Amino acid sequence: MSQIREMPETSFATLGLSASLQQVLQEAELTEPTPVQAQAIPAALAGRDVLTLAATGSGKTLAYVLPVLQQVEANFQKQASRDAAAEATRPGKRAPQQAALHAPKPERRPTQALILVPTRELALQVGETLRDMAEHLQAPLRWGCVFGGVSINTQMLGLRGGADVVVATPGRLLDLIEHNALSLDGVQTLVLDEADRLLDKGFEDELQRVLALLPERRQHLLCSATFEASVEALAQRLMHEPLRIDLRAAAVSVPDIHQRAIQVDAAQRTPLLRHLLKQEGWRQVLVFVATRHACDMVAAKLVKHGVKAAAFHADASQGTRREVLRAFKAGELQVVVATDLAARGLHVDALPAVVNFDLPRSPDDHVHRIGRTARAGLSGVAVSFVNADTETHFRLIEKRQGLRVPREQVPGFEMKQTEPAHRNPLTDPEGTGGIKGKRKSKKDKLREAAVQGRASEPPVID
Repeated sequence: MSQIREMPETSFATLGLSASLQQVLQEAELTEPTPVQAQAIPAALAGRDVLTLAATGSGKTLAYVLPVLQQVEANFQKQASRDAAAEATRPGKRAPQQAALHAPKPERRPTQALILVPTRELALQVGETLRDMAEHLQAPLRWGCVFGGVSINTQMLGLRGGADVVVATPGRLLDLIEHNALSLDGVQTLVLDEADRLLDKGFEDELQRVLALLPERRQHLLCSATFEASVEALAQRLMHEPLRIDLRAAAVSVPDIHQRAIQVDAAQRTPLLRHLLKQEGWRQVLVFVATRHACDMVAAKLVKHGVKAAAFHADASQGTRREVLRAFKAGELQVVVATDLAARGLHVDALPAVVNFDLPRSPDDHVHRIGRTARAGLSGVAVSFVNADTETHFRLIEKRQGLRVPREQVPGFEMKQTEPAHRNPLTDPEGTGGIKGKRKSKKDKLREAAVQGRASEPPVID
């Protein structure tokens, strides 16, 4: 597996992109690719498998969308040339009017590229990028964006004529295949965006079912902000001599995100949040909490005090979530209080601040959360509320990031509780607070029970 970390400065014009794609990039005033794009695009255009490891906001979506669109465009041109040649050599050609009357019904377009994503929000973001970048393609692009939580009938109607590119969450994709609304027989390129999340327990079985339906020969483009053992195993199994682009270490050293850790008692977090909104003058803030109930509660308390805020979580309907995002992006809301549903795939231009009202369960989720700010080369601030019960967990997050965030206290909101109040010394002797990766798994518990059972049995005497 070859690896690239650094590359000289370049421009989109030098990456081998088609004239139509270069035109749309110019109109979007995109002239200089990010490091991820500069390395991934030429390799993907050459047909290589590519494994991209980079922080959120590094431009990974465009790094695979552009090669996918160029592949579709090239295939259309090849097919048009073949059709023209066949028509020119066909005996007994009809007159144009007669040919039109006897023309066969247009065939269903095969799906050439499949982009799998873990969330509806990321699916919509990728779909928007496809739409914007396909504006000047010589062939009108047919693409589908499918996910759960909405009527499947509407999505089936949208796929009646086929789709060149499909963006999908695994579960809804399998539903559509079972309804014969979609076939994966013609897929030439498979993209796994947020591959680490797609390998979580909630998606792993569905992902394996999708992989079993794909042709054996295909190109693979895998993207992830974190690189767990499961992602490594998947890459080893699926990919053929992939180019590995690892820019995670470089991303940590870029001082785009200023991290702050404010010590505050749990009961004072909402008043402190209101204080910071006034003091810091943040025009927009994304606030992360641990549960859907907390999401609604914090948002309601902010609204009660005159803050334009709304909740964003999986219990809300897709229409409600879309309206919240629209209002937030339009500046009609100052605060969106969200669960980790918004940690991946949510993009708001120039978002100045992210607040961890509750710390994320996983240190990897912390990377995704704070990556919502400081995107596209801009700066941002990420504030984490830390108390005596969560101090140990935040130290683990710091360790995973390889940095130390100075603790601070805000006058009037000083932390009074200095010792953990909710730690059970029997079940949590080290004070990890149930951190993901620290709690015993079911297998570990069964092994311990088996060992204890054997220890309690009387010795066997021959």
